[in-house]
Amino acid sequence: MMVSVKDILVAAAVCVFTLISHSEGIIGGREAAPHSRPYMASIQVQQEEVRKHECGGFLVADQWVMTAVHCLPTGPSGRKVVLGLHSLSEPEETQQVFDILELHNHPDFNSVNYDNDIALIKLDHPVNITEAVRTLEFLRSGGTNPGTDEEVETAGWGSTDNLGSRPDKLKELVVEVVSSQRCRRSDYFGSRFTSNMICAHKICDNPCDKPQKKEDTCDGDSGGPLLYNGVAVGIVSNGGIKCGQFRKPGIYTIISHYTQWIDSIMGQQPTAQPASL
Repeated sequence: MMVSVKDILVAAAVCVFTLISHSEGIIGGREAAPHSRPYMASIQVQQEEVRKHECGGFLVADQWVMTAVHCLPTGPSGRKVVLGLHSLSEPEETQQVFDILELHNHPDFNSVNYDNDIALIKLDHPVNITEAVRTLEFLRSGGTNPGTDEEVETAGWGSTDNLGSRPDKLKELVVEVVSSQRCRRSDYFGSRFTSNMICAHKICDNPCDKPQKKEDTCDGDSGGPLLYNGVAVGIVSNGGIKCGQFRKPGIYTIISHYTQWIDSIMGQQPTAQPASL
């Protein structure tokens, strides 16, 4: 059977399109049902007349939001925390906006490999618990973290592609845990990957010869939760230089490794890092 040059070009175009479409912020995923994840927080910075989403977070107590250190490397700097939102642009009566009273970055955070990428934000006042604003349970020491190939889920308003396109509405995604041994391989993350991390992604179906793209978290999803059986077990931290790369799964901070530190912060009164910094 003769195959024309045109047929080859069409097949190649379909293959390329499939790869591109599968790398779409969360990369892939779907829009979440409005307010179905009432613990989600958007950390926003004021730009002229509007606030812009920078990072995610999640409500763990009536005045505390958990996020990633790298989301606020220079301190609060006037940023706001918004709860009860689904759309970033539409006015929603469910939204509650807070100033940051205290920011507690883990003292052992490593900016080179993002080890210990966990932070706690104390809001300037307690939240009003509603159907759209609720706390999320997080795994404590002694709890069971997900094993290799187990499904976990995450959500965020992060980029939908490597060009920085952002969704207006919250997206959610189911991914699968990748073995720690694989993520420590030199062709994955090597020594950057530590025992405080989980890596996960989801390989998409692909009509091309080999799967090269996957569903993944991306820029702007950082600080959001990784859930296993409805409990937060990780914090969206980092991954490859580009999102959706085959050998660069998303990396998540293991929350249960920090129970003592979390309790020491949320139970204390002195401010470790004033909002004025």
